[in-house]
Amino acid sequence: MENTLSIIGAGRVGRALGRRLRELGWRIGAVTTRGEASARRAVRFIGAGKPHAGMTRQILASRVILIATPDDEIGVVAQELARIGAEELRGKVVLHTSGALDARVLDPAKACGAAVGSIHPLQSFSGVAVPSLEGRMFAVEGDSRAVSVARQIARSLGGSPVKIPGGRKVLYHAAATMAAANVLAVEEAAAQLLISIGMKRSQATRALLTLTRQVLENMEHLGSRAAWTGPLSRGDFRILEAHLAALQDSPEEFAQAHEVLNRLAARVLSRDTRGTLAELEKMSVKKKTKVMGSNA
Repeated sequence: MENTLSIIGAGRVGRALGRRLRELGWRIGAVTTRGEASARRAVRFIGAGKPHAGMTRQILASRVILIATPDDEIGVVAQELARIGAEELRGKVVLHTSGALDARVLDPAKACGAAVGSIHPLQSFSGVAVPSLEGRMFAVEGDSRAVSVARQIARSLGGSPVKIPGGRKVLYHAAATMAAANVLAVEEAAAQLLISIGMKRSQATRALLTLTRQVLENMEHLGSRAAWTGPLSRGDFRILEAHLAALQDSPEEFAQAHEVLNRLAARVLSRDTRGTLAELEKMSVKKKTKVMGSNA
């Protein structure tokens, strides 16, 4: 029963990890979702396992129990595991895949003798195909035995496990969100601006992704400050003022984001943070004065 795994909540992450681990020789046991049809689809995708609708004692037949439900369901699942498993949880390892929650959400299972922890692959999952996890970072935390199993899983998938403090995990997730979801929002906003001046979406997307990839490659090879480019990096505040003026016909969030991102760049990239922020503040005051004058 060494490498046996039950999966609760076989969505994008649960299905992907289940399939990769099955390919590596893990024996997949119960695959549990809310409904029978979705459980069967998950089992077909994984290529192994027994489908179940709702919580079942069959979950307890595996040594490792992976909870891959939405965050707000993990605590409920832990309580239900404790109810149906009780002393049978002793010796089991229970892991969840949330990026923001730590192992404490699994306290009901821990109280029954399970080792609890979390494993979060720093990777986006489309749900269509299984991404390669080679070289990906896996954030792990929790009880020592649970962390050991999480490390084993991450390494077997070709990933790099990194132990983080549970009490600071939400900050880790905030960083990941900034680098993924928020960057996507910025890219889409930029694409919409280019579309508004007549570009086709395919043209705008291709142009922006090429530019962004180059900047990220420069960051990887040269570091953030050396890769920094654009008018703010050169101290060209007149161009920034022109940007803000041009954005006034766009939804207000566009100009707001432009200003906030400039201040963020000044904070984390400028060698003269105080001076750059002061110049941006002057620009902001000038803009507000102009708006008040036009409304008088």
